[in-house]
Amino acid sequence: MTGAAFFDLDRTLLQGASGPLISGAMRAEGILPDKPIRGENLLFGIFNVIGETLPSMALTRVGVRATKGWSVEKVKATGQRVAPALAEAVEPFARELIRDHKEAGRKVVLATTTPYELVKPFADLMGLDGVLATKYRSVDGETYNGTVDGEFVWNRGKARCVKAWAKANVIDLADCYAYSDSIFDLPMLRSVGFPTAVNPDPRLWALTLVNGWPVLYFTAPPGVPKPLGVEPQRVVAELVRPEMLPWIKINVEGLDQLEDVAGALITPNHRSYIDPLVVGQAVSRVNRPVRFLAKKEVTDAPVAGPIAQAMGAIRVDRQEKTGDPMKEAARALRAGEIVALFPQGTIPRGREFFDPNLKGRYGAVRLAIDSGAPIVPVGLWATEKAWPRNRKLPYMLNLTDPPQVTVRFGTPYHPATNDADAETKLLMKKIVDLLPPEAKQAHEPTEAELARTLPG
Repeated sequence: MTGAAFFDLDRTLLQGASGPLISGAMRAEGILPDKPIRGENLLFGIFNVIGETLPSMALTRVGVRATKGWSVEKVKATGQRVAPALAEAVEPFARELIRDHKEAGRKVVLATTTPYELVKPFADLMGLDGVLATKYRSVDGETYNGTVDGEFVWNRGKARCVKAWAKANVIDLADCYAYSDSIFDLPMLRSVGFPTAVNPDPRLWALTLVNGWPVLYFTAPPGVPKPLGVEPQRVVAELVRPEMLPWIKINVEGLDQLEDVAGALITPNHRSYIDPLVVGQAVSRVNRPVRFLAKKEVTDAPVAGPIAQAMGAIRVDRQEKTGDPMKEAARALRAGEIVALFPQGTIPRGREFFDPNLKGRYGAVRLAIDSGAPIVPVGLWATEKAWPRNRKLPYMLNLTDPPQVTVRFGTPYHPATNDADAETKLLMKKIVDLLPPEAKQAHEPTEAELARTLPG
């Protein structure tokens, strides 16, 4: 065994509070009255924004008394009823991290203040290895008496439970990981060798800066910051709206192809340095970010690297000797992200730029096969008129006659075979089919046209 990973529930595995789901299930079981308690929704709303507070946890402690007389069987039935809804609410990248820990041989443990009977079925459904949760004492195994049986699993009490569990399972906490959003879980985070703040509340976020702890948001790939719930790519998308780009006209067709897909691999042809911006602007029209694959030379660069990762770029190391260089891309696809990959690899040069028969690499097809995500072919046209390869900057002063470029999305599909060569040829044909008629005809370029396809 190589350690364990302890996960908080609310605002960590889940984006917000589990309370609304659990309350609904308790009403369905007849434990709570049909109408919400006055102020209940307000409390949940405040919790979703700022996390745990001392007053809210004081109410939780006092609320234990309200369980006096509750049926143990009904509470257990509530846990069974709400388990699928809680599992459905687990954030996509949290699922991927749980998978990573399990593949590494670590046990995964839920550590939450929420009552044990309400979350044990959820943990079982998720395949977790242990549950550290508050247990309520019953009189005779049939009704609760309004007191806690053992630790109130919060703050130092949660840390003590983690230490006791590790000792019982002969696991060194120095080899363990812990994930939480709350400053009140600081004792648990400090007790393990690898603490991580997830969607941290303001005080925990400030503490991570001091301690140098990693920060994750399970709604986005690792490295993407969301301190106010908004990632940088969303902000940039607002700045590159069509009206903010008067030097280029972007015509988008077939965008409805992205409306009914979760994770999808979009595969544009490559004509200009501006292609990522054009594709990203097009996808932002359906209010979704797009994750571009980037060479490690970009993501590892001192200044450009952190910026690229903050924008959601996925690092690819084609020289990697071990593991899968496309692993992070596959994770993003399984998590429901839109990932962009240029199957040509780079912008064609010279006469190849004008060849109507596009040639691609196998990476896109292999990634689709490995992840199970559909491929969405994309045809780009005329982007080189806004930024040819031989210029260091685009024609941003061309305001009187801006070029019109086209982004055309094709129908999503899954590779029918594992033959990477045949499937790549099919993909490139699908991309060509999305281009205008002039792209499908042989063209003898002039010297000036050839010059524009070469680096300046």
